[in-house]
Amino acid sequence: MTLFEIQPMEPQRYRQQTRRITLLVVVIFAALGLGLSTLAVQLFGTPEGDNFRLNVAGVLVGLLASILLIRFVFWPRPWMAPAVYGWRLKRSLMRVTNRMHLVRQAVAADDPSAMKLLRFYHLGVIQMCSLDGNPNGLDNMVHEIDRHLEHMLRLGLEPEQNRLEGEWLEALKGM
Repeated sequence: MTLFEIQPMEPQRYRQQTRRITLLVVVIFAALGLGLSTLAVQLFGTPEGDNFRLNVAGVLVGLLASILLIRFVFWPRPWMAPAVYGWRLKRSLMRVTNRMHLVRQAVAADDPSAMKLLRFYHLGVIQMCSLDGNPNGLDNMVHEIDRHLEHMLRLGLEPEQNRLEGEWLEALKGM
């Protein structure tokens, strides 16, 4: 089962769209947090009393409402796709990172699934650095990426591993 697939994406456009989405999310949170704080103080506060707890409660409810709104209302919208893609890419990379010690062991044993998994990871990191506008993020990985690519080619494995397959991660559990 494919868990994630790397898609071609224009970094400049991605950054422009995600900045716009981030600004919208900040505005939504600010409006809900301030609005709900004000409402809580108006409904339950006292003019001469300490309304700090009501303000904090309003902000926390605003945060929760913002999260729910973004996740369940905005998330499936087409205009949100760049942010969703970036989030899913980072989550997929983290799945591999959390098992990297097992991946490296299996790669050392020439396990084809682990070889493909590490190549997916490398391609994902390359894309994430490109999308984030962080070319220096790859500086300490370049030699590892090149060595792994050469290793895959020597073993006759396809270097274009743009999909994260669930079976690759499952195979590591047996190690």
